[in-house]
Amino acid sequence: MTRIFTAILFLILFGLRASYAQQDTGVWVQVEARPTLAAAQERARAYAEVLPDVNGFRLNSGWYAIVIGPYLRGDAEQVLSVYRSEGQIPADSYITFSNVLGQQFWPTDAALSEPETVAPPVEQQPDQPVAGLTPQASDETRSQALQSERRLTAQERRNLQTALQAAGFYNATIDGAFGQGTRRSMADWQRFNGFEATGVLTTAQRAALMEAYNAPLINVGMVRHSDMKAGIDLDLPLGVVSFDRYEAPFVHFTNSTDLGAKALLISQTGDKNTLRALYEVMQSLEIVPLEGPRQLSGNSFTLEGRGNDVVSYTEARLDNGQIKGFTLVWPDGDDARRMRVLAAMKASFATNNAVLDAAAGADAEQRIDLVSGLQIRKPRLSRSGFFADTNGTVLTVAEAADSCARVTLDGDQELQVAWRDSDLGIAVLQPRSALAPLSVAEFSAIAPRIQAEVAVSGFSYQGALGAPTLTFGQIADVRGLNGEEGVKRLALAAQPGDAGGPVFDGNGQVVGMLLPTPSDGRTLPASVSLAATVSSLNQILDKAGVSGVSGQPSSQITPNELNRRAIGMTVLVHCWD
Repeated sequence: MTRIFTAILFLILFGLRASYAQQDTGVWVQVEARPTLAAAQERARAYAEVLPDVNGFRLNSGWYAIVIGPYLRGDAEQVLSVYRSEGQIPADSYITFSNVLGQQFWPTDAALSEPETVAPPVEQQPDQPVAGLTPQASDETRSQALQSERRLTAQERRNLQTALQAAGFYNATIDGAFGQGTRRSMADWQRFNGFEATGVLTTAQRAALMEAYNAPLINVGMVRHSDMKAGIDLDLPLGVVSFDRYEAPFVHFTNSTDLGAKALLISQTGDKNTLRALYEVMQSLEIVPLEGPRQLSGNSFTLEGRGNDVVSYTEARLDNGQIKGFTLVWPDGDDARRMRVLAAMKASFATNNAVLDAAAGADAEQRIDLVSGLQIRKPRLSRSGFFADTNGTVLTVAEAADSCARVTLDGDQELQVAWRDSDLGIAVLQPRSALAPLSVAEFSAIAPRIQAEVAVSGFSYQGALGAPTLTFGQIADVRGLNGEEGVKRLALAAQPGDAGGPVFDGNGQVVGMLLPTPSDGRTLPASVSLAATVSSLNQILDKAGVSGVSGQPSSQITPNELNRRAIGMTVLVHCWD
């Protein structure tokens, strides 16, 4: 099937080439860039063995790009989408343009030779290009280039230094003063790109340098955007995101290509308390991954997050009773473009007195897992647990802590594994900072008898109800399904979220912990559950260096008292990716 698809795609691509041949200009799909010619030739050769239209060009930055094309813009987008979906090219491949491509090195009949040595400064060797490059004709003499250079503004001069720095030719201060260091870097850039190394860039060379520098912004369609309702003006990558909706306090820009980028504008009235609340809410969102620096200080905050294949950045500031800012979400692995886009958004961000109406988007979809249309971050798995001592040690099932990047208690308090028993599937978790439980398990010293009434406290629906629930049943057997010790069988219909919850007797003492439903291919009746015995729980706690509290003889307690103990003792354990 794959061979048939590839054959069809080849026919389509050859048709695209014919279509392009009738046009004056075209675009390319850039799939890779390599710092050396040898590495780029090797990669181009590998791509050419499986894909048509593979070409290679030197970039003004000094790197070597492997591209596919040229095609009409619409055709290039189709090629990019198809090849990405089939895994033929990297996910961060993108559309590029002929004006950022330099001398061709692939196919091999157009191959360059690798520069053998680094050219000396302009004063020592002003007229020799890099070895292997054919010297290119200049559009201006040195005198004419100096004259056109004098007409540059101070910002344009600084921009040229910034572009030279980004290309790896300049490492001094960005001051707009074209001294000896700047002249040397200009000469190095000219020499590297096959021009006469005069140390003064001509009009065309300056344009080529800036086009190469701005190529990441051009590729994503970076343009000025003004939102009159939000009172925000800034540059946005509208080639890869597009306006979606208003849903206070956000203006949503959704992904418009398969790149996966997103953006938000933030606009609302408020004070420092509002700013802090927004700071906390943003950290609960799926678009702000857990890992990354974040800072709230004075009248502003910043949030950065990297994880789940995205990189996210948010900034917001309180000024004159208005909170305004933005969020950029970009695919991980495309840092060169992301950093340029983010820098442009920061530098261009401006506000006016308008602010987004707090009622904007009031008729949008309402769900408890959405905040202003944004998905709240969800744990991979949630299970119940309970406090086993006054220090906040938690007993739960092992699956609640297996292969987790982070384990938390009720969403924020971090836990670490102190002991894990793989045979029974039980974990002992300890908080990273001290806790003060409202109630602690009192382990019964008397083994329950068959048909004794019991109740399991657990978050049956994994936190949806906000508090644990009690499920009542009976002891069906004091051994496991295969007669094993340390496990007892319950006649009780539990939910997956209840696993890890304490099993109470009528006196309110803990006589076990609910275990998960076996996952070895068996399907148990809905009314059958398994629980670890108190003796096995105490043995596991001993191995973790924890002493459980032994219950004292007591009488039957009321349902209200049982419920109070259960709520104070039972916790929700989250496993996060």
